[in-house]
Amino acid sequence: MTTATETPKSPSPATGDELREQVRAAAGRARVAAVELALATRRHKDDALHAMADALRSRVAEVLAANEEDLATGRAAGLSDALLDRLALTEKRVAGVADGLLTVADLADPVSEVLRGGVLSNGLELRQVRVPLGVVGIVYEARPNVTVDAAGLALKSGNAVLLRGSSSAERSNEALVAVLRDALAASGLPRDTVQLLPCHDRASVRHLITARGLVDLVIPRGGAGLIAAVVEQATVPTIETGVGNCHVYVDAAADLDQALRIVLNSKTRRPSVCNAAETLLVHADVAEEFVPRVVGEFRTAGVTVHGDERVLALAGGAGVVPATEADWDTEYLSLDIAVGVVDSLDEAIGHIAAHGSGHTEAIVTSDVRAARQFTARVDAAAVVVNASTAFTDGGEFGMGAEIGISTQKLHARGPMGLAELTSSKWVVWGDGHIRAES
Repeated sequence: MTTATETPKSPSPATGDELREQVRAAAGRARVAAVELALATRRHKDDALHAMADALRSRVAEVLAANEEDLATGRAAGLSDALLDRLALTEKRVAGVADGLLTVADLADPVSEVLRGGVLSNGLELRQVRVPLGVVGIVYEARPNVTVDAAGLALKSGNAVLLRGSSSAERSNEALVAVLRDALAASGLPRDTVQLLPCHDRASVRHLITARGLVDLVIPRGGAGLIAAVVEQATVPTIETGVGNCHVYVDAAADLDQALRIVLNSKTRRPSVCNAAETLLVHADVAEEFVPRVVGEFRTAGVTVHGDERVLALAGGAGVVPATEADWDTEYLSLDIAVGVVDSLDEAIGHIAAHGSGHTEAIVTSDVRAARQFTARVDAAAVVVNASTAFTDGGEFGMGAEIGISTQKLHARGPMGLAELTSSKWVVWGDGHIRAES
């Protein structure tokens, strides 16, 4: 068991071989921790999660003080409002991630769950059981809540985690990891279950994602550039968490009052997150009534509408700028939205297929047939009927938290919780069985 009591701050700036060795040394410590975690009982892990949640609440002042330093640095550096919102912690947000740890503790332990099995005709007993992945690396930007979510999910699923946050959240992440590591040690589990990697040199990302044999999986969370760089350069297996160019389609048979609430919540609840709506499509049959209403509400909420020609005409041009072709492919992460009018369900589905990112797509309709066509034909990690895109979230899905939202199709898709942080192995019991010659 790791007994060191060092403060887990990002190591001193290093370059070249020194930085590589820092990352690989952290991965080596994580592998040692992962061996112990794989054998930990559910009760031991759950007690540690409760201790982590209690520590976050009792030490919230130091976390918020560190976060305010990051915010001040970010403002001085000219970070956008969207990035500052992602970076910001409040007492309520810290309480929220602490509650997430408690929800994770309440969930069933995935480790050793039997997925399938039975007894063969020759008497061999087979069981396929869930096992931890081992060491998981997370590369993420300006989202200190990810630090806690990743630590909690990794612990419960029996994995050690290497966290490579952004320099913009350096002090926040250091404070959070210090709290979590202290709680782990007090619970009798390895401090090195959670480690923070250097964040000032992009080379640390490269060293993490190429530490094959030491790191079992890397998950990038952030903008399209970060995700592409990790996926393209990694020699360690990766899970791609794609950008969120999410659509809401208001069908001809939509309840327009309901549609208005859903669209506004999807866009304005928290525009800087990946499940926020970035494009609104409106069926032509209801556009004359709905477009002026929704544009007016957007104007009140401070949202800039990037509209096609029909939207410009219906809205009278007020509060609307002409949409460019690039707008349909843009993840704004701000109070902007692209709005277009379509002539049919087929056209809406075609538009989503051409421009969607495979994250979350929503339809508002009272026509069950249209809803079923939409859910069957739209290819995305989450397809939503008559509800906000904001519900695509691990916490809202009952996972307590999420390690990310996968938009790929292998191993994991959608919000990734405990089960997605496990693999499996076959356990075979015999009684002197030998296999006959073929």
